[in-house]
Amino acid sequence: MRNSKTFIRMSGLGGQGVVTAAHILGVAAVKSGLKCTVNPFFGAEKRLAPTESYVRIAAEDIWERGEVLFPNIILIFHPHVITLGKCYTMPFFAGLQQGGKIIINADRPLDLREEELARLRGLDAEVYYVPATQVAVEAGGTALSTNIAILGALLAVEELVSQEAIRDAIAERFGGGKFVASGTTAVLDDVLKSKFDRLAQLIEKNMAVVAAAGGSVSQYHFGV
Repeated sequence: MRNSKTFIRMSGLGGQGVVTAAHILGVAAVKSGLKCTVNPFFGAEKRLAPTESYVRIAAEDIWERGEVLFPNIILIFHPHVITLGKCYTMPFFAGLQQGGKIIINADRPLDLREEELARLRGLDAEVYYVPATQVAVEAGGTALSTNIAILGALLAVEELVSQEAIRDAIAERFGGGKFVASGTTAVLDDVLKSKFDRLAQLIEKNMAVVAAAGGSVSQYHFGV
């Protein structure tokens, strides 16, 4: 982990597994010998409603809880977070630290306003795109693995934890772990598990998604 502390804000829509992704990353961090806190926030619990999760990872004890106001990394799970303003934070990169990184689930750069691009340039931000949903369908056989594709892209951009730690966290999450953030999250977990004949197949397919996503990340280069 390059930074001594990493603060991550995940923004998406209900049903995309934003809460699950945060939990998997948090478990992977702990399995890597790091400290971590995970806090979901999903407001009205319904499909396609704005959803966020906050993850803090550090080598030392973490005392902060709740919303991440000043993230190093922002993960955008759906273009509508940006294009339709389905986000609790406006603009979507509010609070991003200098030199921070943004990963967006989209197959091509979005049409950001010149004002937004100027502010991102001023922050010396790094913006990345990954066709996470497409990768999830092609490599994992289901769009429900979009959240895993986002994690794969994250590891390619910032190696916070190892792929082996992610594998172990996925196995714990879907192999009978006790974490349940909400009824909808539990239902989505069950739906994903029903896509596979056995746990080993679920793990292997999702690790294929991680690898494929890591190879599908492209960085946006700001114009001069």
